[in-house]
Order: sequence, then C-alpha cells, then structure tokens
Amino acid sequence: MAVVVRLYAGAREAAGAERVVIDHPPETLGGLVAELSRRGGATQAGTGIAEVLSRCSFLGDGRRLDEDAALGGVSTVDVMPPFAGG
Repeated sequence: MAVVVRLYAGAREAAGAERVVIDHPPETLGGLVAELSRRGGATQAGTGIAEVLSRCSFLGDGRRLDEDAALGGVSTVDVMPPFAGG
C-alpha cells in the first residue's frame, strides 16, 4: 500500500515538491524520514531536508506520529514544520 506524504512550508521547499508518493513505504515513521532524507533537497537558505525534517511534526491520517510509529494502514502522512513561532 502506497503512502502519500504531504509536505508543508519549509519541508515543501526543501523537498521541492508538495507531495511525494512512496510506493513501498518503510514500516515506521523513522524509516520514512530516512527515505525522504536520502532523496535530498534543500531550502533556498541551504538548509538540507534532513535538518528540516528533524524539526517537523508528523501526522498519519490525522493522528500525531512519533519516530517509532508503525505505518501499516496509514495512507497519508503530513509533514508539518514549526510555524508561527512554534
């Protein structure tokens, strides 16, 4: 089952895409973050995607995920960088 990763704000800029489809997602969020980091990218300020992702919150089908969260059954992961001073 594929996972659609929706990227917002600085994460979108660093990835160079609004969304990424992972056809064979890893078992955990940590694995997904590693996969996105391997794909590379950087913001205009030169911040690499791995650094951006390290500051993000993640929602799986609307529920907050931690690094060890299993992705089985999750169809959408939202990548939410800190915004509005948060």
